[in-house]
Amino acid sequence: SNTCTPENKPFEEMRELREQPLDPVAEQEVIDSIEEVYFSTDSFDMVQYELEKLPPELNLQELEQYRDTLKRQQAAVSKKVADLILEKQPAYVKELERVTALQTNLQLAAVICTNARRQLGVAKEGFTEACLGLLANQRRRQLLTGLLQSLRTIKTLQRTDVRLSEMLEEEDYPGAIQLCLECQKAASTFKHYSCIRSTHTHAHTSEQLDVALSKTCKHFDVVHYTKVQRAYSLLGKTQMAMDQLHMHFTQAIHNTVFQVVLGYVELCAGNADTKFQKMQYKDLCTHITLDSYIPCLTDLCKALWEVMLSYHCTMQWHEEHDKQETPPGNGTESVDRSYVKKKLEHGLTRIWQDVQLKVKPFILGTDMSSFKYDDFIVVLDIISRCPGSGEEFCDSKSEVLQESIKRQSVNYFKHYHRARLEELRMFLENETWELCPVKSNFNISQLHEFKFLGQCRSPSVSPSKLASSGAVPGLELGLFQQYLQEGNPFEMHMEQKEEESEDVLASNGYESDELEKSVYQEYDSDSDVPDELKQDYVDENTGDAPLKSISQETIRSKKRSDYNLNKANQPILTNTTLNVIRLLGKYMQMMNILKPIAFDVIHCVSQLFDYYLYAVYTFFGCNDTYEASGLGLISSRLRSTLNRIQESLIDVETAEGAVVHGPPEERKEKVPSPHLSQLVNLSNSSALFGLAQRVVATESLVFLAEQFEALQSHLDSMMPPAKKPFLQQFYSQTVSTASELRKPIYWIVAAKALDYEQMLLLMAGVKWDIREIMSQHNIYVDVLLKEFEQFHQRLADVSRHVRIPLPVSNVLWEHCIRLANRTLVEGYANVKKCSNEGRALMQLDFQQFLMKLEKLTDLRPIPDKEFVETYIKAYYLTENDMEQFIKNHREYSMKQLANLVNVCLGSHINKKARQKLLAAIDDIDRPKR
Repeated sequence: SNTCTPENKPFEEMRELREQPLDPVAEQEVIDSIEEVYFSTDSFDMVQYELEKLPPELNLQELEQYRDTLKRQQAAVSKKVADLILEKQPAYVKELERVTALQTNLQLAAVICTNARRQLGVAKEGFTEACLGLLANQRRRQLLTGLLQSLRTIKTLQRTDVRLSEMLEEEDYPGAIQLCLECQKAASTFKHYSCIRSTHTHAHTSEQLDVALSKTCKHFDVVHYTKVQRAYSLLGKTQMAMDQLHMHFTQAIHNTVFQVVLGYVELCAGNADTKFQKMQYKDLCTHITLDSYIPCLTDLCKALWEVMLSYHCTMQWHEEHDKQETPPGNGTESVDRSYVKKKLEHGLTRIWQDVQLKVKPFILGTDMSSFKYDDFIVVLDIISRCPGSGEEFCDSKSEVLQESIKRQSVNYFKHYHRARLEELRMFLENETWELCPVKSNFNISQLHEFKFLGQCRSPSVSPSKLASSGAVPGLELGLFQQYLQEGNPFEMHMEQKEEESEDVLASNGYESDELEKSVYQEYDSDSDVPDELKQDYVDENTGDAPLKSISQETIRSKKRSDYNLNKANQPILTNTTLNVIRLLGKYMQMMNILKPIAFDVIHCVSQLFDYYLYAVYTFFGCNDTYEASGLGLISSRLRSTLNRIQESLIDVETAEGAVVHGPPEERKEKVPSPHLSQLVNLSNSSALFGLAQRVVATESLVFLAEQFEALQSHLDSMMPPAKKPFLQQFYSQTVSTASELRKPIYWIVAAKALDYEQMLLLMAGVKWDIREIMSQHNIYVDVLLKEFEQFHQRLADVSRHVRIPLPVSNVLWEHCIRLANRTLVEGYANVKKCSNEGRALMQLDFQQFLMKLEKLTDLRPIPDKEFVETYIKAYYLTENDMEQFIKNHREYSMKQLANLVNVCLGSHINKKARQKLLAAIDDIDRPKR
């Protein structure tokens, strides 16, 4: 019927919509307008989805419109599905027919299979199983026969393994490798057997070979190494062997040094619970005691030398091996040789670097500042051989090692030198300046401290090589060639360390009884003095007016001025001088071993000499009264040297108890000024005011300077080129001034030795305005000569205890004569009235004085002779000549010149001329003021 219930109404509407003809394009547009969510494969609740989309406020008209849209979309989809079903209908029917045909074929196949099985069962029953069993047994027999052969081969392989072990124990490595390779080849055929797969013959052999290779690092054996290399060559692992060898060398260096140091640490620690085994090598080095340091260092260097020697021998082996063998036939062998050569060359630097890095922490691990000098020298001697080894090993400058040696040396030397300066101050303050009786042929090379000079005369050869080499000069062998077979450059030659007795001291201060009896001697030749220490004493005299050379005739005659008891060239020195010389030798030893700190040491050497010179000056030559005499006793060079020493070395503030200024570091390097021992008496007139002590002090300084001069070339050869000007300046400004101290020191004696004041008083009592020529000299001349005779006798008395060298007696006589002559001029300048006859008397007196004086001394010419004669003769000058005389002769004092003018008044100079001449004198004096 056409009526439809409410339930059927929607379906009716849908059918109507589907049945309505629709344009395909419009239909597609409707389908495209459907939301994506409807096409998703996931199931979802469409009703819920649509309800959730409704707005909060519902509009009936809009809802109906939206409903109609959904209906149209549903109708379009239904129609599209129906169209597609109709379109695929023929294909569906055709496929259904194919399925039906396949089902029929399968049923047929099942029938055929059933029939075949039935027929096979019949065949099995008809063909006996026995025949097939017979064939199977035959096949199994053939397989077992092959297996038996394989088992016999496997049994042989197992026996070969035992033989291989025997060959490895016999160190027949090439044979073992050859056998191993043959076994390996045979085993590869039966590798499918589990028993063959479980054999480790090759791995065991390789391991044993690696152990054998590692043994060559400490003790190289040519035969052993040749076997190992042949074995690796058979394996085709030459390059790998070289890599392994370098690893073993590195390991050997570490293990060797660790075991050596550990052994000493544990030995010295006793039963301590400290776990030294687990310590780092660097920390372990800090536990070495001072007593065990040197033996441990020696063993350490010896052990490292063995490793280096092994490496050197390894390189030699490969070089000789390459030469002996024919040129490589294939490319692989050529590559191997090239690789080995480069690897060994590169390994040199690496091995030496490892050695340095092991020695360095050992050197720096201990504070050596408290070491005894001899022990430290031994340490330096051992360590200083290392750079020589490194240089020969790989042309290395050993910067790492040199820096650590330098650090320790500078640290030690700073403490050592400070202690020696304090010790020198103590020596000087307790020195009584008595003569140290040494033999006349004494030479510093006889002292132990200078024995090393004989071993290093040639600067081109390093001392370490000389010390360790007994080779003939000119046939120098390298360290590795020298110790290739036996020995070690780090061996301590204890027999060389035994000290020989020094034969330098005279038994009783005199060489013989005959010399003791004789006071005056002929000047002895210096044939017994070594050439490098010869110096002419006469040439050392440094006066303002140089003395004329003494004639051979005078030398042959007995000296009046030479106060010698011992041989003329017997050195004058004290125990302190000998101590300084020994220190110089020790310092030079240190320089000789350690070139990098040569400048620091030379600087300290200069301080030793400076301090000794300063002490001698302050003890015996420092006297403001006599320095103000205006005679230039201290040269400007000596004055600047003394000032420099006082500023740079003397701690004046501490000595004077003043407020301390300046940085502590700078003051640490300074030493308080020394004080003269209270046992030394410089005020006794009968002993010529300590002349013996003054001679010993001054001449010991001169002797010390001579030793420095003799060693200058050696010191210069050890100095860095940039620092050589310092050494040259030290010699030219300080060492050469030593003899100049004679003037101020002996001047003090000369100034007190004669009674010059008494002579002035006697001269004041003489009447000079006489009117007749006198033939008899005045009494003051005899008194003065008597003083000189007494002086001569006292010099002879002093010389019984201390030899007074010719330069000393010359300086003393020169000073006394100068003072006497200046006293004469001063006495003549005190004269109020004087006639021509009085001037003639003055000349007579002076000539008498000179004549007698020349018999007492050999000093020629007589010092200041012209000074007196010129002053006496000036009396006769005319007014113009007198004025010129005043301008030209500044050596006379204003008083002396004024007196000259006043005395001449009335005789040949009038008052006007007098005023003019006095004005000229005043003009000369004015610039001084």
